[in-house]
Amino acid sequence: MKRRHFLGWLAGGGALAAAGGSLAKPVVVNPCRAAIPVRLLDSPWLQQAWAGIDPAGLWDCHVHLAGLGDGGSGIEVGPQLSSPLHPLHYAQRLFYMNAGCAHDAPGAVDAAYTARLLNLCEAMPEGFKVMLFAFERFHDAAGQAHPEHSAFYVPNAWAAKLAQEFPARFEWVASLHPYHATALDDLRQAIAGGARAVKWLPAAQGMDPADAKCDAFYRVLAESGTPLIIHCGEEQAVRGSDTQAYGNPLRLRRALDIGVKVVVAHCATMGSDLDDDGSVRPSFDLFLKAMAEPRAKDLLYGDISAIALRNRQPAVIRTLLERGDLHERLLHGSDYPLPGILPLISAATLARAGLLPKAAVSDLDALREHNPLLFDFVLKRLLNWQGHSFSPAVFNTRRIFSGQQS
Repeated sequence: MKRRHFLGWLAGGGALAAAGGSLAKPVVVNPCRAAIPVRLLDSPWLQQAWAGIDPAGLWDCHVHLAGLGDGGSGIEVGPQLSSPLHPLHYAQRLFYMNAGCAHDAPGAVDAAYTARLLNLCEAMPEGFKVMLFAFERFHDAAGQAHPEHSAFYVPNAWAAKLAQEFPARFEWVASLHPYHATALDDLRQAIAGGARAVKWLPAAQGMDPADAKCDAFYRVLAESGTPLIIHCGEEQAVRGSDTQAYGNPLRLRRALDIGVKVVVAHCATMGSDLDDDGSVRPSFDLFLKAMAEPRAKDLLYGDISAIALRNRQPAVIRTLLERGDLHERLLHGSDYPLPGILPLISAATLARAGLLPKAAVSDLDALREHNPLLFDFVLKRLLNWQGHSFSPAVFNTRRIFSGQQS
């Protein structure tokens, strides 16, 4: 679909959870180039990346919707992202919107963001899809929403509408707060409406995964086979409850014991949390500990979105590459639009760390200016440490999310 046609469709009818860390001293903006040059399409690195991969099985399971609510989307932007009184987060929003190529579209930001995302998908092989995240507001312990404490809000209805209008490229992920009075009915409605998963960011939305108040919600997820995608580890991008402890991977035991399929966003690769003995350990170590527990068998997964950002340690990538025994439980996600923020990922730095072929850096850098989704996929396919790379199973993500609908 041409960009102008999509803009017209939306006219008839920012804000995102980066979950990857703060942006400091950005030096380059996304040039938002369009068609990928033939030279790059013929690159041996792209050919290597697609070898052994079935595009129909590749659903990018971590993609954010963003906008300003200017296109009938219902998106809301809270004060921490919309006010210059919060300069760091305000700057983050501007760069996120630039990454999504929606920074120069007054009055049509929602349309521009979504049109760019659709066009990126259409440059991928047939069958490739992205899973679009809705995002719920912060709620207090009584289940009351607080827009004033919410960084942003993306309605389920908007994510569902886009997936229904463009089913060849988009799936959608609901976001619902388990403490809300209508949570169970809303969850059942979302599942019936085609939601492939539910997204939580506890530190920003105010739910404690270990709280008994989540049990009824968990039972519906388990009975329907609907996965829960949940941010674990430190959250720097958006604020809500400021209860970072809610992101401890060990707090997922309650959901696992009820039989919920859980996907840990970013494999908890930032921050530290308390272990069972009270010691402070990297959240990533606790993710690995949780993955090894019997209760996690066939239920606990991790997505590899954001692992290549500058604020992640190379040792984390090396561990994930070496742990071939976990690859059936690791899932590809881009955390789009973050791959479009040029300062956040350095292919050259990864190459110097011995994680990428140095000869691939030039093509990767050029590719990112045209298609950050394809860049992120190719980069992760090329990651290698002493002969260890991610197996094709990591990029066969559809198998995890298509169980409840055909």
